[in-house]
Amino acid sequence: MLQLLLLTLLVCASPRALGDPGDLGGSRFDRDIDSELADFDLDIAPRRIPRQVKTILTKEIKPHIQELSIKTTIISRYAFTAVYCAMLNRHSAATEGVFQFQIPANAYVSNFTMLIGGRVYQSEVRPKEKRVKQGNSKAKNKELGDASPEAEVEVFRTAAKIPGRNRAVFLLTYEELLQRRLGRYEHVTSLRPLQLVSRLSLDVTVVDHSPITDLEVLPLRDGRSSAAASGPKIPARSEPPITTAIKNENNVYKITFSPNIVQQAKITTNGILGDFVIRYDVQRDMGIGDIQVLNGHFVHYFAPKDLPVVPKNVVFVIDTSASMLGKKIRQTKDALFTILRDLRPDDRFNFISFSSKIKVWQPDRLVPVTPLTVRDAKKFILSLMPTGGTNINDAIQTGSSLLRRYLSGPDASPNSVSLIIFLTDGRPTVGEVQSVAILGNTRSAVEEQFCVFTIGIGNDVDYRLLERMALENCGMMRRIHEEADAGAMLKGFYDEIGTPLLSDIRINYTEDSVQYVTQHMFTNYFNGSEIVIAGKLTNQSTESLHVQVTASNKDKSIILETDVPLRRRQMETKKHVKAAKAATMGGAQPPRPGGVQGLATVLGLVAEDFVERVWGFLSVKEGLRSRLRSQTMKEREDHTKHATNLSIAYHFLTPLTNLVVEKPVVLADGTMVPAPAVTPAGGENELPADVEDGKPQKANMKPSSQTSSQKNSTGEVVSSGFGEVERRPVKKSITISKTSADGDPHFVVEFPLSKLTVCFNINGEPGHILRLVSDHRHSGVTVNGKLIGAPAPPGSHKQQRTYFSTITVVVDHPRRAYIEVTPKKVILDSRDRVVLPCHSTATVDSGVLSVSIVENSNVTVTVGGNMSFVILLHQYKNPAPYQRDHLGFYIGNSKGLSSSCHGLLGQFLHEDVRLAELPAPEGTKPSPVLKVKDRLVPVVQKSRRIYGGTQSVDCWFARNNAAKLIDGQYEDYVMSHMFDTADSNRV
Repeated sequence: MLQLLLLTLLVCASPRALGDPGDLGGSRFDRDIDSELADFDLDIAPRRIPRQVKTILTKEIKPHIQELSIKTTIISRYAFTAVYCAMLNRHSAATEGVFQFQIPANAYVSNFTMLIGGRVYQSEVRPKEKRVKQGNSKAKNKELGDASPEAEVEVFRTAAKIPGRNRAVFLLTYEELLQRRLGRYEHVTSLRPLQLVSRLSLDVTVVDHSPITDLEVLPLRDGRSSAAASGPKIPARSEPPITTAIKNENNVYKITFSPNIVQQAKITTNGILGDFVIRYDVQRDMGIGDIQVLNGHFVHYFAPKDLPVVPKNVVFVIDTSASMLGKKIRQTKDALFTILRDLRPDDRFNFISFSSKIKVWQPDRLVPVTPLTVRDAKKFILSLMPTGGTNINDAIQTGSSLLRRYLSGPDASPNSVSLIIFLTDGRPTVGEVQSVAILGNTRSAVEEQFCVFTIGIGNDVDYRLLERMALENCGMMRRIHEEADAGAMLKGFYDEIGTPLLSDIRINYTEDSVQYVTQHMFTNYFNGSEIVIAGKLTNQSTESLHVQVTASNKDKSIILETDVPLRRRQMETKKHVKAAKAATMGGAQPPRPGGVQGLATVLGLVAEDFVERVWGFLSVKEGLRSRLRSQTMKEREDHTKHATNLSIAYHFLTPLTNLVVEKPVVLADGTMVPAPAVTPAGGENELPADVEDGKPQKANMKPSSQTSSQKNSTGEVVSSGFGEVERRPVKKSITISKTSADGDPHFVVEFPLSKLTVCFNINGEPGHILRLVSDHRHSGVTVNGKLIGAPAPPGSHKQQRTYFSTITVVVDHPRRAYIEVTPKKVILDSRDRVVLPCHSTATVDSGVLSVSIVENSNVTVTVGGNMSFVILLHQYKNPAPYQRDHLGFYIGNSKGLSSSCHGLLGQFLHEDVRLAELPAPEGTKPSPVLKVKDRLVPVVQKSRRIYGGTQSVDCWFARNNAAKLIDGQYEDYVMSHMFDTADSNRV
């Protein structure tokens, strides 16, 4: 959905917003700088522009950034950000335009789109294993543990040629779940365009289910400063950046920042303004936390407060190798002195320094916190002198032995929290140097009795080793930039984990009410942090969800439980989504195509699915962590496949995927290679649509490869890297099978050998994804359908109805490809990716898959010439409250599907049934039954309307969600996501 919205945003933009070569006469570029600035409506007098600003602008030879608009919507701590950048090439020759933007390391890019020379270049997410010869755009989105010097941000960067006297527009979107640290959420937006910008604006909307408290905007900060490194420690009140406006209305905060070019120059003349930082928190009630429910998914925020602090047993393991000499060891010592003052009387502690040798402050014990032990510890810290190599393995072994011995002794508190804080600036050079061996030794030494938290300083650190060491032992890793304040980072990290409130936390939900729940067991909960869990609801008709939280505190076990009213929570969540949309899409600014208002539209629409996207975001993060913790190749492959499929399903750029986009080709004369002309095509199969939805429009198709077109006998054929897009005479309607899933949904299965037709209903839940056809291991074909909900019509006995909103056909042979169909668009992803509107007739053949669209009527998907599926488009021009645009699925040709094919429909393609009668008492009619495999299925006669209501079919109806007719139960056919091709082991 997001890609289509952005595509529409660009295509519909005005020539002025996107660049019309006819509007770029030479005289326009010969204006002096005063006239140019006046034309940008900066509300300033041109002659008052500082001289240094004029000099910078007039000497600039790279493309000029006319507009940089950034808009963020934060709804219940999940942030959607859209970046719009318009560049102008003032020169007659083509010039390379570089778009780069810093994004938080925890965020995922979800879309990137370019519009250059009137063409739209839409990105796609692909598995990282694929090598693409086309130019591509990639964020430096490193794999977990990769040695990236940037600890807090990553840089998305791409370059593209901009034709002479032309414009280019870049659109980037990314998403992140804000993490709570030290009692505050922090949202950071990088403002580093590297030049002064004529129109610069930042708009942030913050909406939350709970009352927002303590919201503040900090002064612009350097991302590498100690303030950034040390975490959100609350400073003294300081003024926000100039022009910042903060408005609050009914718990909806709107923050804007829009300095004109003069105000930017007063901050800096190099275009590196810094980070715009917003911090806030929300009010919390005692109990199980806050649960949001929307569209079949839930997210649970748990952050208890006002609990007694759990005592901790901590061993600090500090690198004192020669590379720590100078500022690093000095800052580390200062931080350790501060940490000593923060230790509590009930804590136990010790220090270990390591280089080529290991030195323990207090051998064989952990000491209590007293004035004497603190004084002696300071003397030990002062005596640390960097020298020698780096023996990581023996240092961890020594620290682990200290903790194990203490925990097995008589002085150990049963409810205390034990941890190692390990700091290094290098790789292992002494003793065991193989990462695999060090990790194995660490697991054996820790024995799941305590957690290991790791900190790496600088560029010469094996971050992958530190990341795995922490993840495998219930800890976290923190990176410190070479130029950052290591002491502040170490102290900030300790502050986050220095106040444990709970241990052994387990959060459970009604077992048969949820599925695909993210991590719900946690070793520790630290003050000022937050636990976030998301999952899917198996039955949205359920009135309530039982939630139970169990944990250990300082001196007792805690059990919290309650029943959450699901319907009321969903209504409350929808209310806040509506408020977020209204705030994001409102405002006094006049609509400017492609600018702030366009971004607002995109953000307002994607916020409608924010709970599901939180689930997708957390599921990908969890999959990556599980992959990194894998002990066998099979485990790693399974986690890799799962995380990759989720990344593709949600269009996330992750360590397992690449974001690929075609780059414009500029000829020697400075003009662009034109896009191939595409003519609307007629489809082979015509089936009637329910209701005409708008007037037919010309197909707007942009194949990703540039090749010449050629004629054939049937019409015009445009050959591209994607296959063929052609116009051919419209043929008559063809006959397709009655085997289908249409309507509410009503399933119909045709058995030609028995001359019987069987039907059944599936009373699914909105958000459920049903496996319709599963032949992944043989023909490579999988078909999944996603349900949406709608209120039942007046007088109906049902509380709600469900319909198919999306259908995907995934093919794995001879290469992976898929088609995703909704009532509005079709996405075909094979060698390249193309998005087709359903309101235009067109045909595309990728070699593996082909798709034929009959405008506002149907979509035919053909696989390999011997398999075809027809998807009806049910559209409503003026829908009633209980009507939803939806899809109907029909199997056209099943010859290529194997005898092992399964799924709700696929399992019957090579089966046969017989009709029989059960003996009945005298005077009563025998009861008809179907003999399916070795099962007897009671049935009754019914009539079903198919093909969009144009035909009726008599069928034998199986009740109770097709009990006994289908293998297993209905729930066995519910998949985790739209691209799930895993064979179910439950049926």
